[in-house]
Amino acid sequence: MKIVSWNVNGVRAILNKGFKESVETIAPDILCLQETKAQDSEVRKALDGFKEYTLHCNSASKKGYSGSALLVKQLPLSVTNDIGVEEHDDEGRVQCAEYGDFYLVNVYVPNSGQKLDRLEYRKQWDKDFLKYLKDLESKKPVIVCGDFNVAHQPMDLKNDKANYNKTAGYTQIEIDGMDAFIAAGFVDVFRELHPDEVAYTYWSYRFKARERNVGWRIDYFLVSKVLLDRVKSVTIFNDVYGSDHCPVQLEIEL
Repeated sequence: MKIVSWNVNGVRAILNKGFKESVETIAPDILCLQETKAQDSEVRKALDGFKEYTLHCNSASKKGYSGSALLVKQLPLSVTNDIGVEEHDDEGRVQCAEYGDFYLVNVYVPNSGQKLDRLEYRKQWDKDFLKYLKDLESKKPVIVCGDFNVAHQPMDLKNDKANYNKTAGYTQIEIDGMDAFIAAGFVDVFRELHPDEVAYTYWSYRFKARERNVGWRIDYFLVSKVLLDRVKSVTIFNDVYGSDHCPVQLEIEL
C-alpha cells in the first residue's frame, strides 16, 4: 500500500499547478491532504476529477483556513473527524480512517504563529493529540501522517541556530512535543530508515528558499512500533512542485 501525505496550501490553488498530473504519476492508494483552505463543498468540486478515489473532507468552520481531506481507493470501515476535544475541533485538522488491522490518521498540526502567540495552545494540542493517538493504538496499530509543523532535530532545518526558540516550528516546546510522540512508541519512519540524510519537505515562498534548498522537514509519517517491520520505504518527493510543501510517501505491506 502506498500512502501519500501532502500539505497542498490551498486545494483550489494547487489544481492550476500540475496537481492532478503529479497525483497520477505517484499513484497512491491513499492520499492525505492538509491545508485545503476550502469548505467541504468547495473541496468536493475541486477534486471532482479524481474518479478512482472516494473523498472524505474535514473543513474548518472559518472559511479559507486549515482543513484536511482523504482520497482513498480501498474503502475504510469508517472515517471520523476530529479528536473529541472542543477547543481543537473546529479547524478541520484531523481525520481517522479505520481499516481492518490499522488506523490511518491524517493531521494538520496547528502552527504556533509568527509571534509564537499560539505556542501555549500548541503545547496543549500536542498533549491532547498524543492521548487521542494512544487511545486509538490501544485497539489497533496506528499510522499517522501530515504536517506536524515542527523540525524535530537540528538536521531537519537549514538554519537551526538562527531559528531555535525564535521561529514557529523550532522552539523547545514544539521539539518536546515531538519527543513525546517518539517516547510514547511512535516511530518517525523517514528518520528511522535514513538516520543521516538531510531532506526537507517545506520551503518558504520567500527569498528563493526552494531554489536554494533552505528548507525544513516538518511533514512526517509516524507509525506504531509493531508496524515497523512492514515498512518498505519512505520517499520525500522534493522534485514535485505546486505547494510550498512536497508530498511524502510511505510504502507499507498491509
